[in-house]
Amino acid sequence: MISEIFSQRYLEALLTGDRKQCRAIIEDILHRNSASIPGVYCEVIWPIMMEIEKLYRTETITSAQEHMATRINRTIVDQLQNKLPRQPQADRKVAVCSSLRETSELGGQMIADMFESAGWDVRFLGGGLTNDDILSYINEFSPDVFVIYGTQPGETPEIRSIIDRIREVNAYPNMKIMLSGGIFGRAEGLWEEIGADLYAENAVDAVQVASQENRRIQPVRTINQRKRKQMASSRKSAGE
Repeated sequence: MISEIFSQRYLEALLTGDRKQCRAIIEDILHRNSASIPGVYCEVIWPIMMEIEKLYRTETITSAQEHMATRINRTIVDQLQNKLPRQPQADRKVAVCSSLRETSELGGQMIADMFESAGWDVRFLGGGLTNDDILSYINEFSPDVFVIYGTQPGETPEIRSIIDRIREVNAYPNMKIMLSGGIFGRAEGLWEEIGADLYAENAVDAVQVASQENRRIQPVRTINQRKRKQMASSRKSAGE
């Protein structure tokens, strides 16, 4: 385990925009703490990325701090990516896209990196594509898994729309749709409600979940169940 002291030092350096100090801390973690590259990804950069999102969402930090921290994190990830261990080719394909925010691009990139490390054939589309662009590329690439990372609350209907279109076309019956990050990490069960097959809490989890053989999860829409529970609770409160 990587000491929380290193993580705290790294977060403080990120929020002050001290690029040199951030690089030095990561080097310390790798060499003095004998951490692995995947360990740095999952025990330092990923949780701190989530913490930065939380601090920004609660207006604890400024937009400038959020931008600086996220861009330094992306620079660090770019530098570490080529040092990740490489497993044998898995003969499986994954396409990853994200929402427009910088933090979402970073999360999507880290997921793509971990899939590549595991031997998957990876395509990282980033953010900003239309649903038609995404569907066209899925048709061309035919991935086994399609990952969407980092949706904000206002983008949820758009994600539901693309999932519904994929189901309607039914051209990819064996492709699994995975959601991660953003609102899906904060609203329990939302990934099921909008029709996805899989959910990943982090980059390592994404690879582990997607790599399980013969996994056949059917999307479970729980919204009607939730509404019924809410109505029953309301009636009980009203004394019915």
